[in-house]
Amino acid sequence: MAIATDARPQRTTTVPRRKRVRRTKGQKAFAVFNYAMFAIFALICAYPFYYLIINSVSANNLSALGDVRFWPIGFHLSNYGQVFQLQGLTLATAVSVARTVLGTAGTVLVSAFLGFMFTQERMWGRAFWYRFTVITMYFSAGLIPVFLIIKGLGLTNNFWVYVIPYLVQPFNIILVKTFVESMPRSLQEAAEIDGANILQVFFRVYLPNMTPILATVAIFSAVAQWNMFQDTLIYITDQSLYTLQYLLYMFINQANSLATAAQNAAGGSLSSIASAATSQTSTSIQMTVAVVVVLPIIFIYPLFQRFFVKGIMLGAVKG
Repeated sequence: MAIATDARPQRTTTVPRRKRVRRTKGQKAFAVFNYAMFAIFALICAYPFYYLIINSVSANNLSALGDVRFWPIGFHLSNYGQVFQLQGLTLATAVSVARTVLGTAGTVLVSAFLGFMFTQERMWGRAFWYRFTVITMYFSAGLIPVFLIIKGLGLTNNFWVYVIPYLVQPFNIILVKTFVESMPRSLQEAAEIDGANILQVFFRVYLPNMTPILATVAIFSAVAQWNMFQDTLIYITDQSLYTLQYLLYMFINQANSLATAAQNAAGGSLSSIASAATSQTSTSIQMTVAVVVVLPIIFIYPLFQRFFVKGIMLGAVKG
């Protein structure tokens, strides 16, 4: 019994080698110049943070004289131990973390929902409400009317003054709206054919696919919430609601008196040389508290960077 065999020759697929493009001397020189300029720009941006850190761990007497510029001198960590003992720092950190987390979550959710709704043609008064929202980017009632409104709503000396006034951010809504418009309309049509209502379309179809733009909005909101201190200055007199940034503002203004208090608390057991190197000064308090305030947001930013680059491009250009 004859067995049929496939006598056709087997095809072998070969991956073509990528042709190496030789760059001219001018192109190489431009590349070197480009990298050098970006490296210099990166160093200029990073140096202020580096300067804060090296001054916070250097001898306080040298730091106060401005002698610490490029590397730590007389390395020690006692500044952080003494700064963390400052009154109200732990509670202020908890308030700042809470406002950043809740404020960011609220801003992201509201921006996502309004950005989505402004793309729905059947929304009643869509054009009016969209223009009404955007116009607030250019016009403000002013400090006194806003304060009276906040006071009338009962938000003075209230934690929610950190969250509610910042829920609607026109710039973030514009980014989300543009991003949603770039998504296929067939997604919503298919969901509605299956019987989904508008909220189900938003939460089950669009929201899971908005990760890049929502990460972008989250970065903007988190940085703004973490760095804000003016609202505490204007609306808050209860010390239990002070934020970390506001305490930094107070510490900088009261650095000399705080340094004297820290020196008295440390006692006189140290030698004169060691005391001069580790006893608190106004400069050491400013530098150390600034590092404590800045480092958390610096560590969080790289986690969202890959989403940020994609989201800001997709949200800024209508496809």
